[in-house]
Amino acid sequence: MDTSPSQKRMPLEGIRVLDLGTIIAAPYAATLLADWGAEVIKIEHPSGDSLRRAGPSVNGAGLTFKVYSRNKKNMVINLSTPEGQDLLRRLAEKSDVLVENFRPGVMEKWNLGWDELHRINPRLVMLRISGFGQFGPKKDHAGFGTLAESMSGFAHINGYPDGSPTLPPFGLADGIAALSSVYAVMLALYHRDTRNAPGQMIDVALIEPIYHILGSQTTVFDQTGFIQGRTGNRAVSNAPRNVYKTADDQWLAISTAAQTIAERVMELVGHPEVISEPWFRSGSGRAKHADMLDTYVGDWIRARDAATVTEAFTAAGAAIAPIYDVSQVIADPQYQALNSVVTLPDEDLGTVRMQNLLFRMSDTPGEVRHAGRRLGQDTDDVLASILGLAPAEIERLHEAGVVHPRAE
Repeated sequence: MDTSPSQKRMPLEGIRVLDLGTIIAAPYAATLLADWGAEVIKIEHPSGDSLRRAGPSVNGAGLTFKVYSRNKKNMVINLSTPEGQDLLRRLAEKSDVLVENFRPGVMEKWNLGWDELHRINPRLVMLRISGFGQFGPKKDHAGFGTLAESMSGFAHINGYPDGSPTLPPFGLADGIAALSSVYAVMLALYHRDTRNAPGQMIDVALIEPIYHILGSQTTVFDQTGFIQGRTGNRAVSNAPRNVYKTADDQWLAISTAAQTIAERVMELVGHPEVISEPWFRSGSGRAKHADMLDTYVGDWIRARDAATVTEAFTAAGAAIAPIYDVSQVIADPQYQALNSVVTLPDEDLGTVRMQNLLFRMSDTPGEVRHAGRRLGQDTDDVLASILGLAPAEIERLHEAGVVHPRAE
């Protein structure tokens, strides 16, 4: 089956997106739209998105920026100037989606708020991501993913019972918010295009999507008063579920969310007698006996090397997986078969590898076409091709600092 973009159109071709986002959530949402064919124009301040300076760099190029700004055109507009604000309005008039994650009120200060942009282009969808949403007592507070991971309840249940609440070592809340935001954008575009309706404003608060995926905790608390605590690698709803070290010092993870899998594991490790116990018949019952079950499973695994354990679990139809670092992910045959890593030519790095698309579609595939581009690299092209500005006018805007600096 040929699903290459050269043979088939991408699903979001013809959709133009203005990406005013900084750091992770908003730029990542725009990236996901770009991956599936939307024309995304990343608009940066003359000093550049701080994401360019986040994390490691090679040859002066920020590697994090290369990932989150892939597939996007790049231009500079100084939105603190009246002329810059006018350029943004003119671009918004010709666009389908605008993504921003400034503090509530900043876009309004620039006369670029929802009311103004909706007046200019009634079909525009405006995605607004902020820490706490566009209203409420905390709307003006600085909001970052770390705060969302803390306030959502995630950190409270993450870690070991005798340890501190544990924050994730990456932008978890931002990533979840980005995925949720793209879903919202697609709903808004579907509503607009199938019902001949106007565009709408989408309000995403970082604290909500991560709270939303934490399962039934709210309902359980409401009905029973139970507050979930930290259980390390164990689960409150099934056992055995943990990570176990092998004789050759490898770490393996197993899951027994299904009753049949739990039974197979206990037969495999030589303790079939527990299967007949009344408490073994439910995940919650097994979780209450996790110490015993972990001992049985851990002792068996500790006496064997990783290859032997994996082969035995696989043959028994039990669920097992190695604990990978990123180098092992890249080398794994299954990830390779899925083409989960893509290699791109890059003007700063020569070539660069990064995660490929989130999923595959048979008839309307997406594509990672290039990594994040240099600051302002496409400014002149956007001004000429979309706004129809003449070379002399573009040069004047450069000289006035409205779209400065010029790409090298």
